[in-house]
Amino acid sequence: MFEPQTLLLALVLIPALGAMLLTWAGRWPNWREAITFTTAGLLLVTVCQLVPLVLAQQTPSITLWTLAPGLTLALSLEPLGLLFALIASGLWVINSMYSVGYLRANAEGNQTRFFACFALSIAATMGIATSANLFTLFLFYELLTLLTFPLVTHHGTPEAQKGGRIYLSILLGTSMLLLLPALIAVWAFTGTTDFKAGGILAGHVSGPWVGVLLALAMFGIGKAALMPFHHWLPNAMVAPTPVSALLHAVAVVKAGVFTVVKLVVYLFGVDFLRQSGQAAWLTWVAGFSIVVASIVALQADNLKRRLAFSTVSQLSYVTLATALLSTWSIKAAALHIAAHAVGKITLFFAAGAIYTAAHKTRVSELNGIGRRMPWTMGAFGLAALSMIGLPPTFGFISKWYLVSGAMATANNFALVVIALSTLLNAAYFLPIVYQAFFKPLSPEDEHHPHGEAPWPMVLALSVTAGLTVALFFFPDGALALASRLA
Repeated sequence: MFEPQTLLLALVLIPALGAMLLTWAGRWPNWREAITFTTAGLLLVTVCQLVPLVLAQQTPSITLWTLAPGLTLALSLEPLGLLFALIASGLWVINSMYSVGYLRANAEGNQTRFFACFALSIAATMGIATSANLFTLFLFYELLTLLTFPLVTHHGTPEAQKGGRIYLSILLGTSMLLLLPALIAVWAFTGTTDFKAGGILAGHVSGPWVGVLLALAMFGIGKAALMPFHHWLPNAMVAPTPVSALLHAVAVVKAGVFTVVKLVVYLFGVDFLRQSGQAAWLTWVAGFSIVVASIVALQADNLKRRLAFSTVSQLSYVTLATALLSTWSIKAAALHIAAHAVGKITLFFAAGAIYTAAHKTRVSELNGIGRRMPWTMGAFGLAALSMIGLPPTFGFISKWYLVSGAMATANNFALVVIALSTLLNAAYFLPIVYQAFFKPLSPEDEHHPHGEAPWPMVLALSVTAGLTVALFFFPDGALALASRLA
């Protein structure tokens, strides 16, 4: 058994070393894919070895470098970070299986670069999950943006290049102009950026400064896609579907909402923010993002665009839950990070399978497709139920805690937003399932028969769909980590 500090460092090093091996093995596709699976599996096993320590209320940590007093590059693992690490490492294994099927079936170029950048992105994600302070988190946060840029622009087309420019400009712009000043201000006020249970700002900052710092932090986390800093996300849909799954489920947006929760709980402090009265505005901004993004999704005919705006809305559920500042809602925020990850990756897997097998990208083209692709559309239907928040899916549990948090704080605005957005979610998801299974095929489709996508893709989406149901019946692990966080 390795020392906890060694395991902690290995979380970052394993995918980074895997990327180096992938670059070497690029000439041999079978070796390259074997290295991908081996690296992803080894990372998941390493994360799992840390679970008993964190559940036993231990916090493994290691300091790597000291830049200045109060500014250190250090790793540490607490319940929220462990939950995020489990999500990212577990879904990387499944996404790797899907990626092999997708890239081969669609004869994608630059596959070695794809797998290497994917592994490096996971390394940066592990760094974010295990950051012991805001300084370390900021460095890995920026690194993740840069490492995912080649994935967003993978196709190299003018449209991909444009999407990549928007991606970089918004994510780097918000972090450098807003989040970095917040980091510097925290360091100036407190002499440290360390994460600590209950926060570090109490006794150092008061009055309007609390609200200013919170605004800089929340809008500076562009990956959380709070409006108006959300445009990068739908524009990044020019990337291949496995990249969309990475952006929406495994790494990028999850890094955003993870950082939102992390800063509120471990930097500001839930009790401190509640007593300051400076966080009420965040509830309104999150509620606005939830509803408006849902309305845009309802009008989108392009399937990936609809899913992208659904993600903008669902991410703001996490921000809304965090802003309610109650024990129930903090649990809801952590649980919804997991529920959305498993559900949304299934939806994007399904979209990619539809494109691969039927070459369709629009909702209006999906009449009757469920009879030809029952596994794909069945998985899509289960994931849609999770996004709506209906049983028997994990999304029901996270939404139950969110409603409980809104009721505990007597926040009627939040309750109205949750109710309205649930109806909107149903309005833009359920018709897709209905038309896929119950509407007749178009005459053109009748003469172009097709079946399911390649089996690695179907197996991957079936596994993630199964997880959305399994976590409904067996949520104890996620609930234990969320309870420890709250």
